[in-house]
Amino acid sequence: MATTTEGPVVLESGDHLTRAEFHRRYEARPDIRKAELVLGVVYVASPTRFNQHSDPHSLAGTWARVFAAKTPGLRVGEEATVYLDADNEVQPDVLLFWDPPRGEGARRREDDYIEGPPLLVVEVANSSASYDLYEKKEAYRRAGVPEYIVWAVRDRRITWLHLRGGEYAALEPNADDIIESLVLPGLRLDVQAMLAGDTAAVLAAIGVRV
Repeated sequence: MATTTEGPVVLESGDHLTRAEFHRRYEARPDIRKAELVLGVVYVASPTRFNQHSDPHSLAGTWARVFAAKTPGLRVGEEATVYLDADNEVQPDVLLFWDPPRGEGARRREDDYIEGPPLLVVEVANSSASYDLYEKKEAYRRAGVPEYIVWAVRDRRITWLHLRGGEYAALEPNADDIIESLVLPGLRLDVQAMLAGDTAAVLAAIGVRV
């Protein structure tokens, strides 16, 4: 008698899935490090390079976490699963949210996933051609994420977007090339220091000397 062996559950970039089906397949594929559902389409992440992603990601996370340490109730997550809405399940590189919640923003569910729009999201992209500035930007806009930062590493460009009237508009740096959040006063980003990987200068912009 012939026998058949079922292969691994299929989860590939370009698949069109509901969020529930995407999550079911993702949980069944522990071999996949990172996958997201953006506007109903699956994106499976490529292996991560150090200079192009890991190091900038670490610096952005440090910046956010040090600021949160000075801000009671503000929490930071890195690559946490977020249920944005019915068509979007993402894992932002860095996210900030209030815990306990303040208003209708993101909140931790009983199963420890996050549901709803974070207060601020940071994504590290290879370039400005990345889907982070296209499909994912649209997903965050639709979900009502108030502020969204994209660091396009190869282009040496950081874009900080603020949601106004349902659309994203770029926040411009001041004369010292520093951008400050409109939803988290005091969260300032020294753009040139961040691009240069200068941790001390990045933290000095938020009032921390190392």
